[in-house]
Amino acid sequence: MSKLNKVAIFPGSFDPFTNGHEDIVLRGLQIFDRIVIAFGHNSNKTRYFDLDMMLEKVRANFIHLPNIEVIIFDELTALLAKRYKANFLLRGLRNTTDFEYENSISQVNRYLNDGLETVFLITSPKYAAISSSIIREVHKYGGDVSSFIPYRL
Repeated sequence: MSKLNKVAIFPGSFDPFTNGHEDIVLRGLQIFDRIVIAFGHNSNKTRYFDLDMMLEKVRANFIHLPNIEVIIFDELTALLAKRYKANFLLRGLRNTTDFEYENSISQVNRYLNDGLETVFLITSPKYAAISSSIIREVHKYGGDVSSFIPYRL
């Protein structure tokens, strides 16, 4: 009997990629054989951190883990999952607001890709207060964000 290869896409704008994101990926490796961290383009957001720089930092952060791939995509997440033969989307939830938003997106992704399941991991308590928008604001005004991200800026 062959082993089922469980591939998950972890999509997001990751502006920036935080310790909370890293935690979700590392915990996700206990469930999935392979995780693709997918930097997407959100038409409702203008990036603060340079995308190429962020991609380089995240790739370097996970270089020791060959079952993690880091990519940029500009298409529907459900279609990206089909291209990567991924049957799962991995998402982190900090609170009920995140759940409401993520639940709606997961329903649409399931409609667009019938075999696609979204797996939610609850954020570890020590990272629950961290959000990319807060980190951007602190950084913008010269604050030290090194405690919130798993790499050096």
